[in-house]
Amino acid sequence: TLRMRGPALLILLICFRGRAGPSPHFLQQPEDLVVLLGEEARLPCALGAYRGLVQWTKSGLALGGQRDLPGWSRYWISGNAAKGQHDLHIRPVELEDEASYECQATQAGLRSRPAQLHVLVPPEAPQVLGGPSVSLVAGIPANLTCRSRGDARPTPELLWFRDGVRLDGITFHQTLLKEGTPESVESTLTLTPSSHDDGATLVCRAWSQALPAGRDTAITLSLQYPPEVTLSAEPHTVQEGEKVTFLCHATAQPPVTGYRWAKGGSPVLGARGPRLEVVADASFLTEPVSCEVSNAVGSANRTTALDVLFGPILQAKPEPVSVDAGEDASFICAWRGNPLPRVIWTRRGGAQVLGSGPTLRLRSVGPEDAGDYVCRAEPGLSGLGGGAAEARLTVNAPPVVTALHSSPAFLRGPARLQCLVFASPAPDAVVWSWDEGFLEAGSRGRFLVETFPAPEGHEGQGPGLISVLHISGTQESDFSRSFNCSARNRLGEGGARASLGRRASASFPEQKNLMRIPGSSDGSSSRGPEEEEMGSGEDRGPIVHTDHSDLVLEEEGALQTKDPTNGYYKVRGVSVSLSLGEAPGGGLFLPPTSPLGPPETPTFYDFNPHLGIVPPCRLYRARAGYLTTPHPRAFTSYIKPTSFGPPDLAPGTPHLPYAAFPTPSHPRLQTHV
Repeated sequence: TLRMRGPALLILLICFRGRAGPSPHFLQQPEDLVVLLGEEARLPCALGAYRGLVQWTKSGLALGGQRDLPGWSRYWISGNAAKGQHDLHIRPVELEDEASYECQATQAGLRSRPAQLHVLVPPEAPQVLGGPSVSLVAGIPANLTCRSRGDARPTPELLWFRDGVRLDGITFHQTLLKEGTPESVESTLTLTPSSHDDGATLVCRAWSQALPAGRDTAITLSLQYPPEVTLSAEPHTVQEGEKVTFLCHATAQPPVTGYRWAKGGSPVLGARGPRLEVVADASFLTEPVSCEVSNAVGSANRTTALDVLFGPILQAKPEPVSVDAGEDASFICAWRGNPLPRVIWTRRGGAQVLGSGPTLRLRSVGPEDAGDYVCRAEPGLSGLGGGAAEARLTVNAPPVVTALHSSPAFLRGPARLQCLVFASPAPDAVVWSWDEGFLEAGSRGRFLVETFPAPEGHEGQGPGLISVLHISGTQESDFSRSFNCSARNRLGEGGARASLGRRASASFPEQKNLMRIPGSSDGSSSRGPEEEEMGSGEDRGPIVHTDHSDLVLEEEGALQTKDPTNGYYKVRGVSVSLSLGEAPGGGLFLPPTSPLGPPETPTFYDFNPHLGIVPPCRLYRARAGYLTTPHPRAFTSYIKPTSFGPPDLAPGTPHLPYAAFPTPSHPRLQTHV
């Protein structure tokens, strides 16, 4: 029974003692440690309330319980054991010491947390292949290789520096042994050297955590490079005919072996060495001089152009421009010269400067802007060169119609009304209309319409037309009604109102038979006068009318003209002579022969074969030709022409008095580039 009570008493004693004081515990445990190869490592361990055996283990292997750790010459335990201090020391640290360590209180059954010891190995000085002096060729990409060997831990990083500044463009790689440990590491620097790199010093540095300062290896660059050339001219600015000297200076490694001169890409025969003398002309401004220098590595070329002074020369004439009203118009005129000529723009016949420079831009043009524009270059410093070039601006706009009032007519006699049309583009149609109808061309009843080219209009405003409405056997209603002359093109319509004046001194008896020329568009002659004067066309819509009563065709035939458009057009009148016969009776008033008809076409038409009556009047002669057809077909239709030219005139035809309207004097603000 005593033997059975002994263990129980021991247990009670231990429990009693546990209640009497604290249990054993760690005051300090070891932590992971990094140490350099050859240095001392210290792993701390402190226990409280423990007086028993303390030992260290290395990767699970017990090192022993004595303080000097027999069998481990570089290991020992330090500290005051009575105070629970049991620190493990290792000196010097070797690679084999890299392991996991624990501090254990054996009798208390306590074990510290594992502490990992890491051993760092500093890298050796790197090696640069080809060093310490590396020969390179300027301009050719090259690779510099830096290599580090050994058992450095961790693997070092190889960096490149120049003048203390880290360089970019580095490629890094490493080579491993079969066991998986690095045998060597390499770093490659890619660069394209220049001649300025000759003699430069580059540093390859092996850096790791084991050696924060790193280890450096320096190399020197030795550069070979082709010639570096500078080309100068003395003097650089010259007048034509002056002498110029070119100097070609070069530095090279290895030395220069030859010079080659060229002008405009063509070799200068007989030129040798670094000096060239020439006599300057204008070609040197566009054909520069070049000097090419060579050595064993390569060659280099430099080019320079002389500043040769000469007067303005026209390179590109301005082109005619045609735009719609409201659009912008631009002209371009190029002059060449040195110094660059000053180019100004004016309107022909005017002195106002509209702009300067090679481009003239007119914003939102109107018909009043049509005309010829001149670009003028002033002579150079030598007084030579210069000149002018011009181009026409055509402004497309709706037609402008002006009524030309003819001489008064007798009742039941022939009469004529005229209107003048200017339009660009040319009108699609010119139409006469009155109360009962309208007529565009040809004849209908008592009415005949003819359209023919008019004298040239204002510059840039396109061709002009004259439309004539002939009336055979006037009636009372003809003198009280208004006749409208209208024209249209793709941009709109324009019109004018004309009225027929009456002569009270004589009258013609009423005709029972209407006069008709064979070939007329209306073959019927059985209708009465009232039926004949009525048109059957459909309504053409509203027409804008203008009453230009300031254009009067006097009895003598001289067209007295004012300016109905305030400078819109230059209008030349048409001189027409008309002499009425004394014999009473009606008659058809016919135009002269067409200038487009065959030669020897009669000027007058004979009514007797067709009408059986004596013509009541002498037919007129016109300065400008009418587009009429020769007998027997006297009526023609107007066809929109592609262009108009001046009419052909018979010899001896008297010249007409033309009146030119002045150009508007109000200024236009122009925009130029």
